Amino acid sequence: MDLKIGVMLPLGAGDGPGGGMPGWKDVRAVAEAADQGGLDSVWLADHFLYRDPDGQVFGMHDSWTLLSAVAAVTERVELGNMVLCASFRDPGLTAKMAVTLDEVSGGRLTLGVGAGWHDPEYEAFGLPTDHRVGRFAEWLEIVARLIRGETVTYDGTYYSVRDADLDPAPPHRIPILVAGHRPRMMRLTAQWADAWNTAWYGAPDLQVEERLETLRQAVETAGKPAGSVTATAGIIVRDPDQSVPDPSPKAITVQELPEAAAGYRKLGVQHLIVSPEPMTPRTVELVAEAKQSLSS
Repeated sequence: MDLKIGVMLPLGAGDGPGGGMPGWKDVRAVAEAADQGGLDSVWLADHFLYRDPDGQVFGMHDSWTLLSAVAAVTERVELGNMVLCASFRDPGLTAKMAVTLDEVSGGRLTLGVGAGWHDPEYEAFGLPTDHRVGRFAEWLEIVARLIRGETVTYDGTYYSVRDADLDPAPPHRIPILVAGHRPRMMRLTAQWADAWNTAWYGAPDLQVEERLETLRQAVETAGKPAGSVTATAGIIVRDPDQSVPDPSPKAITVQELPEAAAGYRKLGVQHLIVSPEPMTPRTVELVAEAKQSLSS
């Protein structure tokens, strides 16, 4: 089984040069390093802001706008959100955006989605924090059915559409990736998703194995063939020769990546998504070199 490896792109305060806010030129430079270096994918988180436990607020760019720009300046890497927050955009708008971005990218989009979790950004922008998974379940069904070519009528508790379809329709099946691990999210993953993500880790460990087992069980319970939902995992990889303002204790070094990647592949993970520390072209180049050594 070939193992794909991709990278997260800089998005918010702390991700840019010297731990600052990245500009478009910084995002573009990292994306182009991945595209030209032979990596398989690039990903952007999706937040309005992040407030840490000490109350410090970190600002964020809009991820979908940046992803559209990245699609236009890259040629071969797959693109996705890790993951798009369902609460921020209604399902019809999301489906329309996805089909258009897939067109811009030449069919390279994976629609990564999740229910959301960070209360401070919800509260700041007046979004409801109740029944997040219930809202997500309705949202996901509408989005999935629309981008798979259906004309959808749906009257739910939180969302409604009537005779909705996409014109132009997507010329192929846009993969949907769901991130989550609790039972309801796993059931939704097995029902609607083409891929699933668990994150964030260093080297593979018992928790990774346990999360992969929840995916296996969910797919089996849904009556689908084993392996029908692609397993992806997010890991943190640091270049020890570059300074990082606040390094993650979970991070492995880029020199350890080939061994870790082999371990994830053995567990059945098919796509590794690396959060590089720091988020610079140089770190991405090193990740690409590590990927080449894995396949050699």
